[in-house]
Amino acid sequence: MELILWRHAEAEPHVPDRQGDQLRELTAKGARHASRVGAWLDRQLPAHCRILSSPAARCVQTAESLGRKFTTVEALNTDSTPQRILEAAGWPDNKHTVVVVGHQPLLGQVASLIFAGTAQDWKIRKASVFWIARKGEDDPAPFVRLAVGPDIVGKLR
Repeated sequence: MELILWRHAEAEPHVPDRQGDQLRELTAKGARHASRVGAWLDRQLPAHCRILSSPAARCVQTAESLGRKFTTVEALNTDSTPQRILEAAGWPDNKHTVVVVGHQPLLGQVASLIFAGTAQDWKIRKASVFWIARKGEDDPAPFVRLAVGPDIVGKLR
């Protein structure tokens, strides 16, 4: 299984008097970064993969930049847990690649739970991808396939 944790791109600041956190949209810079990473990621992903997004507007907009069908999943929202996110993705037994578009600190906690066995606040930067893979039952240890942000993907081919 391959699990791609993709943090949403830069969003408008949260202003409690104006709008709820779920309605925050990407900034112009965030939209550019999401587009850049989405185009690159689309070239890397297999044709058949599951793409899951938090229902928050900033995550939906980030997922849309991939240009593929995706599903919004409540278990990926800001009030979730790393365990619920892993369950939604089917880690580690899913046979397909799964992309999870979500939030910090949850995505960092998911990565640390996989590698360290405990949920710690590992940082994944805005619009960045943390790609985790497992070869299978013969070699079940997870490994980092790639960790990359929007500043680098334009240089990768």
